[in-house]
Amino acid sequence: MSSGPPNRDRDPAGRPRNARPRDALGRPLDYGSAGVPRAPDEPAGTASESLERAQWLLAAGRPFEAHEVLEDAWKAAPAAERELWRGLAQLAVGLTHAARGNQAGATALIARGAANLAPYRDQPPHHIDVAGLLAWAADTDLSADPAVPRLVSPPGSR
Repeated sequence: MSSGPPNRDRDPAGRPRNARPRDALGRPLDYGSAGVPRAPDEPAGTASESLERAQWLLAAGRPFEAHEVLEDAWKAAPAAERELWRGLAQLAVGLTHAARGNQAGATALIARGAANLAPYRDQPPHHIDVAGLLAWAADTDLSADPAVPRLVSPPGSR
């Protein structure tokens, strides 16, 4: 018999948070394990800050955390941009699956992410390189060590 609700990790505001340490790909480790330092749970702020933080995390080999940054931006985005941010988050989680060796999951998430990005190809907000990301999604060999996609168009191409 249960003697009450389960004891869950909570943040200071009482929201559920998993305090288990995680590896660089976001997999939970046993309590007491070292794990990797985690990115802050708070949203990055502006769209540019979210993109910058996510790009840094992708380049650092931490696509799971990049996904979380992009997911926060997705949830905070205006309705007209939500599918764009959702697509970016799906690309990052696709890279997470690829790094974990889950080829089928990686392929499915990358395809879903690209489909969500496609409607923004002609007028991408925040200088997001939608055309480049779509090309990356179509051409990347996920069975190898995939190249890190560039989220924002390089200066001078805008």
